[in-house]
Amino acid sequence: MTRPEITGKIKQMALDIGFTKAGVTSAEPFDEAADRFNAWVSGGAHGMMSWLERDHEKRRDVRNILPDAKSILSLALNYYNDEERREIDAASKDGLKVSRYAQGMDYHEVIPPMLARLLGEIKALVPGAEGRYYSDTGPLLEKAIAERAGVGWRGKHTNLITREKGSWVFLSEIILNIDLEPDAPAGDMCGTCTRCIDACPTDALKPYEIDARRCIAYLTIELKPQHEIPEDLADKLSGWVYGCDICQEVCPWNRFAEPTAIPEFSPRPENLSLTPETIEQMEQEEFSKRFRKSPVKRTKLAGLKRNVKAMKRKDQ
Repeated sequence: MTRPEITGKIKQMALDIGFTKAGVTSAEPFDEAADRFNAWVSGGAHGMMSWLERDHEKRRDVRNILPDAKSILSLALNYYNDEERREIDAASKDGLKVSRYAQGMDYHEVIPPMLARLLGEIKALVPGAEGRYYSDTGPLLEKAIAERAGVGWRGKHTNLITREKGSWVFLSEIILNIDLEPDAPAGDMCGTCTRCIDACPTDALKPYEIDARRCIAYLTIELKPQHEIPEDLADKLSGWVYGCDICQEVCPWNRFAEPTAIPEFSPRPENLSLTPETIEQMEQEEFSKRFRKSPVKRTKLAGLKRNVKAMKRKDQ
């Protein structure tokens, strides 16, 4: 087979396995994106996410991960469920909001097996093929890779937007030692729209830049439970107890969103009616059972209780 034929076959295998979109770029360095990322970290906007301060050279050049890398396969997987928000809003007037991506199973449980299967099929198709795969688990500039691979563009809210499905997608990558046909980079389609920036209640966004220290998702997930949410920001949590979807909910491109085909991402009914009282009274055993293989386990029970406490502090 020719290089374009092999590339087309690999993309089709990705879609057959269940990925929503696939694109290819070369393994050449991401100098501009790496410089931008390093400046963002140096300015402290990453907050307490200290792991972002490491492995800069791997982010710049994936050949520091796989020395003979020639191509990167970028993959997007739709996780949207159009019933989630309606059910959450209808559940209780006092209901707490959980980011859409965390309503079902943790994508770290779902995507790696899909990547392993795909890499196995690539190895069977191309003798001598080797690769490394990641899904938000390695030092890669995932959005820069996806942008250069034509999967989508980095929106003003800093999430990746695909023309076909909007921004409700998980990203993953396979670094490969085979020379595939690269796709044309995606162009920026945000235009003059600033809805995401205007809607952010904590003013965490500037065009194409986020100050994680002010982001509700960071405050409710990544900020360690022993640290209190600053009072001026706690006042603006707007009921979000884990994550925040505001900037994506107002994005016009998400009018193209369609329900995911991955059943594991469907919302767990017991987690659609969380209230402050539910979390305040929750014990560790219940937390572990309720959020088994859920992204919510990342913030720990202490984190959820801290988030509820911050909201109540606002109301006092």
